[in-house]
Amino acid sequence: MKPCNPADLQRVRAVILDVDGVLTDGRIGYGAGPDEIKFFDVKDGHGLKLLLRAGLKAGILSGRSSSANRRRAEELGLSFVYEGAKNKAEAFATLLREQELRAEECLYVGDDLIDLPVMRRCGVAVAVADAVAEVLEAASWVTRAHGGRGAVREVAEWILKGQNKWNDVTGRYVV
Repeated sequence: MKPCNPADLQRVRAVILDVDGVLTDGRIGYGAGPDEIKFFDVKDGHGLKLLLRAGLKAGILSGRSSSANRRRAEELGLSFVYEGAKNKAEAFATLLREQELRAEECLYVGDDLIDLPVMRRCGVAVAVADAVAEVLEAASWVTRAHGGRGAVREVAEWILKGQNKWNDVTGRYVV
């Protein structure tokens, strides 16, 4: 694991998430219809809303294309959606250009080998607790929660507290 210093966290302007294994627990269900079934944690969703409220960009960079991914991203009002990214390094370069970001301004959350090229290039690399060994080794920080089980909420709190924005974005809930 490469340690994350406070200056790296202060530079973060965008949170980029893998979907399967990060926003979900990695399972994909198929029914009689053409759509797949995925389950997203509501606390992760609220964490993403808090990031957006704090003025950060947040979105997904997924190797798969899925109507469930797009629906969840739309519900949350995410800043961007990049799907079908079989080569995540190329997709990350496109994302940086289109979102007018520098790599060091990005925090990426991953869980599997396909995420390594982006994790090695971004400013802060995060692995969910149940990520594969290589991803855990490449991470600057590892969540306690598993993917799809509150890991993204944990990342959101870590960033917002590290940037001293937590009280501002949660003040309306705390009396």
